[in-house]
Amino acid sequence: MSIESYLQTTKDVYKQAALIPDVGLCCTTTPIWQLPGLSIPVIMQQMNYGCGSTVNPRDLVNEPTILYVGVGGGMELLQFSYFNRTKGGVIGIDVVDEMLQASRDNFKIAENENPWFQSDFVTLKKGDALNLPVEDNSVDVAAQNCLFNIFKVDDLKKALAEMYRVLKPNGRLVLSDPTCETAMPENLKNDERLRALCLSGAMPLKDYIKMITDVGFGTVEIRAKRPYRILDPKNYDTNEIIFIESVEVCAIKDPMPEDGPCVFTGKTAIFYGNEDFFDDKKGHTLFKNQPLAVCDKTANALNSINRTDIFISESTYFYDGGGCC
Repeated sequence: MSIESYLQTTKDVYKQAALIPDVGLCCTTTPIWQLPGLSIPVIMQQMNYGCGSTVNPRDLVNEPTILYVGVGGGMELLQFSYFNRTKGGVIGIDVVDEMLQASRDNFKIAENENPWFQSDFVTLKKGDALNLPVEDNSVDVAAQNCLFNIFKVDDLKKALAEMYRVLKPNGRLVLSDPTCETAMPENLKNDERLRALCLSGAMPLKDYIKMITDVGFGTVEIRAKRPYRILDPKNYDTNEIIFIESVEVCAIKDPMPEDGPCVFTGKTAIFYGNEDFFDDKKGHTLFKNQPLAVCDKTANALNSINRTDIFISESTYFYDGGGCC
């Protein structure tokens, strides 16, 4: 499977999905955001080709410049515009002409349903995720939903590096992609259509996160992990059931700590000793009976000191801020 071949197959799949909305193309496991005064046109909902959510108010304060790669029917661009109602405050990139045109058409419908929305809040550009037509250090928030898993490993590295390049220092990359802990058979990996459908490119979460941190992101938050799809022997060329989950991740362009990245997988530390607090002398203070979200690195360090009055929970793969770093 050549690079040109599988990317062309992907373009063909989403060209068709732009011309004729395909409600069953993806299975978004997160409900559409309900925000005051925001109406999502039905056509946008039908073209919601993602596997999770990349919209979170905590990332969208103070009218950030927002980049979204893989525009779909424009739904997430509309949602982002809710938080930045300035001309060109949101940038949408797609390589498929028909998808860009579908978004333009859908924005006209959105204008009729949302008095506050103007199409020029969004700048649409034709471009490739592997070579973004965006300046260095110019974006506050970058996002993609169920796109990067399409890429083979070398291309995924390029796509992540491009996102890192365009983000401002401390900028945020918000991603939603399928992951899979079962080894994906090579025949499925090389099935161009299954890859284009966001299925056979799924990799183990640990490998996915490592690729993000290898690019340079110093902090990674795993915000949600949910069941997504099943590839079974009756319907796919596999000898075993393959369980795929969708994960929502926020990667922050923080400086890389000397001892490695801070990756939050939903672990919590609770100190229950006789003192009012415990200070590990490394910048982490645990107050008595007050749960503190900790990154995996801090969790491992606390476990290594072998105290009997500190409890460390297992990973929940849900992180909602307020952590140790």
